Amino acid sequence: MAARSKARKRALDILFESELRGLPTLELLSERQSTGEVPVQPYAAELVRGVATHSERIDELISWNLVDWTMERLPAVDRNILRIGVYELLWADGVPDGVAISEAVALAQDLSTDNSPSFVNGVLARIKAEKPTLSLDPEASAFSVGDDDDDDDGDPYADDDDPFADADADPSRTPAPDPRP
Repeated sequence: MAARSKARKRALDILFESELRGLPTLELLSERQSTGEVPVQPYAAELVRGVATHSERIDELISWNLVDWTMERLPAVDRNILRIGVYELLWADGVPDGVAISEAVALAQDLSTDNSPSFVNGVLARIKAEKPTLSLDPEASAFSVGDDDDDDDGDPYADDDDPFADADADPSRTPAPDPRP
């Protein structure tokens, strides 16, 4: 197993343990680094810190790309594999997108259910496809993707350049009545 693959596995172990035991991730990382029973490679520590730093945005992006699932329903190992994969896709310099996805799929093959590899691949592929339009600003929400709204009123669907953005300005733009009886 390659050094970075081992580091990903070790990062997964720490993230999984942190979630399972309800411990703060960075405190557990520090504890694991200080005890030295099982070494924490520098890249594993980088992954754990990166996932912890961007956890809200990562979980939001994963949730946004789940089809007929919620984060809570995912097996904990899959949830944390996806977190590492998203971190590597979006924030880890020098990790090609294909490598981030294939390494996450490999972890799922080794450590999770028979359906997990294709599930992990699908979620990460959707996030990769959205990557050019995603804001990586920690204050951004997934719904600010592609927001070209200039008025900063928080409405991502507003378009200041559209004179008919207000339905009252053009009656033909009002919603059609529901045709169902």
